[in-house]
Amino acid sequence: MTGHSHHGWPDGNEPSPPSTAPSGIDQKRHRKTPSLDDHKCYSFITKGRAASGPGGPVKRKSELGFERESPTAECLAALLTLSYEPMLVWRLDGPIEFWNAGAERLYGFVQEEAVRRTSHVLLQTEFPIDFSDLRSQLRDRRNWLGELHHTCKDGSKVVVESRMQLFSDSLVLEANRDITKRIEIEAALRESEQRLRWIGSVVEFSDDAIVSKNLDGIISSWNRGAERLFNYTAEEAIGQPITIIIPQDRLDEERLILARLRQGERIDHFETVRQRKHGSLVNVSLTVSPVKNVEGKIVGASKVARDITEQKRNQEHIGVLAREAEHRSKNLLSNVQAIVNLSQSDTPERLKRVIGGRIQAMSNVHSLFVESRRIGAELSAIATQELAPYLDEHDARVRMEGPKALLEPDAAQAVAVVLHELATNASKYGALSGAKGQVKLTWSRAEDGQLTLRWTELGGPSVKVPERQGFGSRLIERTISQLGGKARFDWPSEGLVCEIALQA
Repeated sequence: MTGHSHHGWPDGNEPSPPSTAPSGIDQKRHRKTPSLDDHKCYSFITKGRAASGPGGPVKRKSELGFERESPTAECLAALLTLSYEPMLVWRLDGPIEFWNAGAERLYGFVQEEAVRRTSHVLLQTEFPIDFSDLRSQLRDRRNWLGELHHTCKDGSKVVVESRMQLFSDSLVLEANRDITKRIEIEAALRESEQRLRWIGSVVEFSDDAIVSKNLDGIISSWNRGAERLFNYTAEEAIGQPITIIIPQDRLDEERLILARLRQGERIDHFETVRQRKHGSLVNVSLTVSPVKNVEGKIVGASKVARDITEQKRNQEHIGVLAREAEHRSKNLLSNVQAIVNLSQSDTPERLKRVIGGRIQAMSNVHSLFVESRRIGAELSAIATQELAPYLDEHDARVRMEGPKALLEPDAAQAVAVVLHELATNASKYGALSGAKGQVKLTWSRAEDGQLTLRWTELGGPSVKVPERQGFGSRLIERTISQLGGKARFDWPSEGLVCEIALQA
């Protein structure tokens, strides 16, 4: 041994690393397996330094503790070269000098494309800290551990857990582990956990009662909506049978629900009655869904119960209003039919006016119903509406007296028709046909609810008992009799007197 190269070997040439490749490596890689020797990095592992001794220059151990002649060093070099994990060696201020098979597999760059390139430029590395800070940490601590984001040859992104070791000659060994899938799984788990927390918050603070139970009917969860609806706290309800909220006469419902759940059926908007803690009943709409485990086996059920008491009350109210509207419509049509049948005139035009006026009187009173929300109409408002054409600012021609009297719709409608007939007759033949005539309208109500209405005409043409009953009096009598009331007419010479009595 006469001399040493700068790599520490007598002939100045580094030995080639093992040339055999495992059967799993393709032919191209088998031919061009990247080696530390090819890139002059084998010395990084096995570099020895000459030293003088009694027998002349001797080999020192390598920095990793192996001698050049040791087969262990060659095995180590082969392991680094063929390792499945990406490994590369680069100068602290220079290019890549070693690129193994694992790096080829992960990044897609073969050794010829990678060697002599700057690693963070080739891989478009995204560092968690400034690169200058990373280099400083390597110089100070000799190693660095962290996550790096790399871009592969095909443009895909990978995240690696990187371990870097700095050696004395400014060579950096970088070993990377692909953790992209792990990162994606962790992100998916975080998203799933966030979604579960969101769903849990929705369930917990829902106005609806949301309850879960197993197939034996034992309660396993109980939200705040259930506490409000059924008055049991979660501590009181969980672990108890669901039958604590089912009335005795509806226990069969639960058996049927459980049977359908075992078949995988979902029950939507089932309206029923449930029982609160202290025994009161509540109308609810149930939606029941089967709950499956990870194997797809049905293990329980979730129930959503919505309080529909107000909805039921509204439905009943709508039903009452519908029946009332039907009754009033029939009554209105009956009155119209009576008006048409009893109306007479000497010409078609006058007949139309007569019928139109009477129907208008009925229409007017309906506008008063709207103001009272269909409860009825105030008698004074009806009288004012029908006698409006004859009222003046001094109330000289028409005087009205009486207490407040709210008439039910049927009675209000009848009184409107009656007052229209009396006012029309008075304007044609009675007190309102002349300038000095007057009408006095009074009413009173007895304790039993009977209404007495009195129409008195004064100062008009002299009147006498008619030889035959006219249309107006027949219409009034028929209209009032339909309500179980009575109408009476007197014809003193001073003017007509009409008295009406009915329950209103």
